[in-house]
Amino acid sequence: MTREPDDVEILNVDEVEPVEVVPGIILRRLPATRWARGWMYDFAPGTEWPEVDVHEGEERYFVISGEFIDRGRRLGPGSYVVFAPGSTHRPRTETGARMLGISILTG
Repeated sequence: MTREPDDVEILNVDEVEPVEVVPGIILRRLPATRWARGWMYDFAPGTEWPEVDVHEGEERYFVISGEFIDRGRRLGPGSYVVFAPGSTHRPRTETGARMLGISILTG
């Protein structure tokens, strides 16, 4: 990660330490601020988020590669999803997929 002047951070997400959430799902925590936090998930083929994900604040994700199935919809590369506060979902994939997300922090 490169720390520029105090107003910017630059990094390569593939250099961020991976953390296994459950077998087949890898998390990379990206830099956070008091307003939002970023993350990247890699799902292996045939995996599903381990429980229903409940959002306290707004959550957004962008499908980089592969295909997610979320709320009954197939979401391929380029799909951008915005969940309102209080919403829920449980993404899964048959093919394997990568998503980049942002969680908007409350209060």
